[in-house]
Amino acid sequence: MSVTTIQKSIFIKADRETVWSYITNAKKLAEWFHPAATDLAPNKPYALLADASDPESKIAWGDVTTFDKPSKLVYTFSLKPMGDGVTTVSWVLEDAAGGTRLTIVHEGIDEATKDLGFLFALDAGWDKHFEKLRAVAGA
Repeated sequence: MSVTTIQKSIFIKADRETVWSYITNAKKLAEWFHPAATDLAPNKPYALLADASDPESKIAWGDVTTFDKPSKLVYTFSLKPMGDGVTTVSWVLEDAAGGTRLTIVHEGIDEATKDLGFLFALDAGWDKHFEKLRAVAGA
């Protein structure tokens, strides 16, 4: 694993099915991450939007490559600041102590952008989003 790979785990007081819905359902993604143009689906492209009412406000996009409900989700992930760069985000959901352990692995950052200061922004961003996810999914 590269030293520029972000790996984080959190525990959420909700079952895997509930947590899965928060990482794949367009409306629920908007509650903690960004609005999505559509629900995430197997082998389909997706887009995250700056404004839910404007499908042209795409800020992140990619393709779903693994959709193993409710255990594992993997997709390619590009952001406007990365230009043509592509990273990979993997989500693993495991039963844990009356809830779910959710682990994210965000890889390929150093290959996608030569501005490794961007790594620190991504790392802080995932922390912020995870705090929101824990609040809405585990409530």
